[in-house]
Amino acid sequence: QVQLVESGGGLVQPGGSLRLSCAASGNTFSIYVMGWYRQAPGKQREMVAVFTSGGTTNYADSVKGRFTISRDNAKNTVFLQMNSLAPADTAVYYCNAWNRYSLQAYWGQGTQVTVSS
Repeated sequence: QVQLVESGGGLVQPGGSLRLSCAASGNTFSIYVMGWYRQAPGKQREMVAVFTSGGTTNYADSVKGRFTISRDNAKNTVFLQMNSLAPADTAVYYCNAWNRYSLQAYWGQGTQVTVSS
């Protein structure tokens, strides 16, 4: 099993920045890819930024140029730097990882990001 713990959410004014962290523990050797998703009230969960199996990154069109995903492999941690935040970015942000052997998806508990003046 893999456990994912997110941190770094909060309340920020429009135009502000936040940095989310996701620390993986447990059978981290089984992790295939990791990334960030979000779910706004009344909407489906959507991909925000992910590392692909080839090590490249994919971003949702809505966050390109504003968000950056990065990782520290030694610490099994993935980050999401969010700049120029807008009210439309308000959501619960979830860390995601996939098991390379079983293709099971793991999810963190989520961290709330609220962008409001």
